[in-house]
Amino acid sequence: MTTRVIIVDDQAMVRAGFAALLAAQSDIDVVGEAPDGAQGVELSRRTHPDVVLMDVRMPEMDGLEAARRLLTPPPGVTHRPRVLMLTTFDVDDYVYEALRAGASGFLLKDAPPADLIAAVRVVASGDALLAPSVTRRLIADFAKQRPAARGKPALRLKALTERETEVLTLVARGRSNAEIAETLVLAEQTVKTHVSRVLTKLDLRDRAQAVVFAYESGLVVPGE
Repeated sequence: MTTRVIIVDDQAMVRAGFAALLAAQSDIDVVGEAPDGAQGVELSRRTHPDVVLMDVRMPEMDGLEAARRLLTPPPGVTHRPRVLMLTTFDVDDYVYEALRAGASGFLLKDAPPADLIAAVRVVASGDALLAPSVTRRLIADFAKQRPAARGKPALRLKALTERETEVLTLVARGRSNAEIAETLVLAEQTVKTHVSRVLTKLDLRDRAQAVVFAYESGLVVPGE
């Protein structure tokens, strides 16, 4: 199955380089490019990509607003791609907000080519938490600046079973399904089932949002 990708970045050389790299892969099809967020949203609505590579900082409309529009479409628009944020900085408040909005992860622009290819495949597959150690650090850094949420986020945790809460805690700490299975002495398929139930019960899109939720609800405390 071919993964359809669009690239949204205000630097033409970046777009061209990423497009050439991805188009050379037999399982990835680059279906378009855009120089800013507004045109990226329009292009996505028209081409229906599986994955959008979205730069954070752009003129006209930045990547955060564009991601929000793609991931929370207006009535009548059913297509929601997975969004992979591109950033020059490994700690970026815009990226944190993008994860909260439903982006599937982020990638540094200077990452090795193999990481970009792998990232697109990971995000397309739905296993959305990219580079867990870096993503976890980014979220933790900003969670330290925000008090643990009270009210609805914390109350939503009560919908989870004890095992599901354990799984969510380990997901938030950047553990893979295989690592969670080893820690809890479970089959990896069982862990996948628990993760799916957690996302459904908490109305979360993917693992990236689950990590954000775990910090904001107070389930996981930065530095623990």
